[in-house]
Amino acid sequence: MPRSSAWRSYKPGAADAAPASTARRPGASTSPRPSVPYRVLGLDPGSRATGYGVIEIGAEGPRYLASGTVRAAGSDFAARLREIYVGVAAVVDTYRPDEIAIEKVFVNRNVDSALKLGQARGAALAATFAHPVPVAEYAPREVKLAVVGTGAAEKGQVHKMVTVLLSLQGRLAADAADALAVALCHAHASARRDLLARHGGTP
Repeated sequence: MPRSSAWRSYKPGAADAAPASTARRPGASTSPRPSVPYRVLGLDPGSRATGYGVIEIGAEGPRYLASGTVRAAGSDFAARLREIYVGVAAVVDTYRPDEIAIEKVFVNRNVDSALKLGQARGAALAATFAHPVPVAEYAPREVKLAVVGTGAAEKGQVHKMVTVLLSLQGRLAADAADALAVALCHAHASARRDLLARHGGTP
């Protein structure tokens, strides 16, 4: 989906980038794979653009299903929150994820921006409640560490690794790539928890 497209123009099944191959990639996780595939929706909330990415986790590892951006325009902040809510609700209704992963709010020096981001995140989360499934939260550094191997990775490195790990061709919109990174982080964390559980440990 072109970066400038809104969620209304998005057609389920269309892709921002095309899968190149489903073969195991160098560096792919060797953690135990689930016998029954499940879907993860990753969300990267923003007050004007909320990225989403849907992947399926199965015996062959993560597989790309869809991604895109819910855009909220205009100066009326309440109206933008409504757009985020409606857009994310439509994504959840279309793809019916089994689990949801969302990025935590990064608090910077601009308090007003942080508050708006927190409200946008709340609108995105509330939009998932009609289909109650487990929700996991991850800090930006956790996502970078899981996808790239270092919590200090640059965005470009994260986006590149997302395309590698999901065997995608073409360019992903930045918000969609971030959301897919959150979903991959959740897949990695789930595999780690399963592995520890099998050996009687705790995360």
